[in-house]
Amino acid sequence: MSLKNIRLEVMQAIEPKVQGFMDSFLIPIEEIWQPSDFLPDSQNDNFFAETEQIREEAKELGYDFWVTLVADTITEEALPTYESWLMDVEGIDQHSGKENGWSKWVRAWTAEENRHGDVLNKYLYLSGRVNMREVEITTQHLISDGFDIGTDRDPYKNFVYTTFQELATNISHKRVGKMARQKGNGLLSKMCNIIAGDEMRHHLAYREFVKTIMGQDPNGIIEAFADMMKKKIVMPAHFLRESGESIGTAFEQFSDCAQRLGVYTAQDYIEILKKLNDYWEVGNIRGLSEQAEKAREYLMKLPERLQRISERMQFSQDQYKFKWVQANGML
Repeated sequence: MSLKNIRLEVMQAIEPKVQGFMDSFLIPIEEIWQPSDFLPDSQNDNFFAETEQIREEAKELGYDFWVTLVADTITEEALPTYESWLMDVEGIDQHSGKENGWSKWVRAWTAEENRHGDVLNKYLYLSGRVNMREVEITTQHLISDGFDIGTDRDPYKNFVYTTFQELATNISHKRVGKMARQKGNGLLSKMCNIIAGDEMRHHLAYREFVKTIMGQDPNGIIEAFADMMKKKIVMPAHFLRESGESIGTAFEQFSDCAQRLGVYTAQDYIEILKKLNDYWEVGNIRGLSEQAEKAREYLMKLPERLQRISERMQFSQDQYKFKWVQANGML
């Protein structure tokens, strides 16, 4: 049987369990927070006073901080790309004429994630500290350009990717929230922390998807995990660009900002890999095929190898001037 057919069989076998994952890791729409819970109410007489408070608190945040927050927001705003990509994965069947658990998951997950870009975008607009037209141009470019995360339509590779990526975004949002709190910006800190909480729930869900697949097809999922790590887990915004620039040109500069701030670093990448190896008990899996055993050995040795590489890595300490944000984060 081909790899594609094996994966499809496994996805179909697990599909009845997806509703249970949704009940455990997603929150009913009527109960979950919405962006308006955190932002000034335009119907309220206090709207302008509350907006002015946001603008005053925003003055305390530095240039790299704003660049990172803008890039995080744009990444969250590109959800149409992520949903369309996952809906095309093998086994996520939205055309069979019946309610499919996997497609239901993708829609519900996307709906939760959509709130993140909404609340951050509105905050950026009210802050008066960024060039919103340039931000919007970059967002449109990112959705228009699409992305290629190296997973093809393989559900195993896609779930490895989302497990890794959701934890990375949890780390990033949590640290941005901590920095905002240290600067006395309680509102932005609270928003970033609650977004980070959503990302953690989603990480735990995708982590369980992979663990469940491990019980069905350990050879296939270990090989998929190793393949993704060989390619490297690229960020969903790796095609990031500003107006008038070519695809991907802004991403490296944004990554340097994130490294300088300590929002997301090479060390975080290594620590996430270690956590996944531990949770999925990669070191204890036995009875694998020859090829899968080689993949398992690669995964176990990879953190140490990446550690040596990271110690030699250098990134620019110079602030690149983005069109999104002018000097000192002020217009």
